[in-house]
Amino acid sequence: MSIKSDRWIRRMALEQAMIEPFVEGQVREGVISYGLSSYGYDIRVADEFKVFSNVFNVVVDPKNFNSRSFVDIKDQVCDIPPNSFALARSVERFRIPRSVSCIVMGKSTYARCGIIINVTPLEPEWEGYVTIEISNTTPLPARIYANEGIGQVIFLESDELCETSYADKKGKYQQQVGIVLPRVEGQ
Repeated sequence: MSIKSDRWIRRMALEQAMIEPFVEGQVREGVISYGLSSYGYDIRVADEFKVFSNVFNVVVDPKNFNSRSFVDIKDQVCDIPPNSFALARSVERFRIPRSVSCIVMGKSTYARCGIIINVTPLEPEWEGYVTIEISNTTPLPARIYANEGIGQVIFLESDELCETSYADKKGKYQQQVGIVLPRVEGQ
């Protein structure tokens, strides 16, 4: 297994539509950076957020998720309350090749502010927009900027194809659009 370089990512994005929209270089001036980097791709967060709130005092249960546990926000900034979190989605849509697995990690600019992005995998042949969990670990409100960098995707290519891909399994988050809430199969 090898980590893929900017040349490989560029080729896959342009020839196989692995990342759409694809930003050829790194955009940095006046924004939290996004676009192609040396060994990864910095994704942006869209302007749609689901911010968790305790207004209705509901339990957050992945098997029986209650939509009253969050507030929908559509804006260029999102202020996450202290010690709370939000769900968002990537601007970019991904089509992961069968020989590739990805890891999405948070950016250090946000981490230095106490804002943590959940590390998540993108499995072989997964397609869709990435649902992103953003945690504010501080005792103060934390601001997130829409259409700017939020995390980095690292691409790992195997020297052999996997036996069963995410598409083969008919994964529950395949082809996701928008912010997708937790799902448990068989319920």
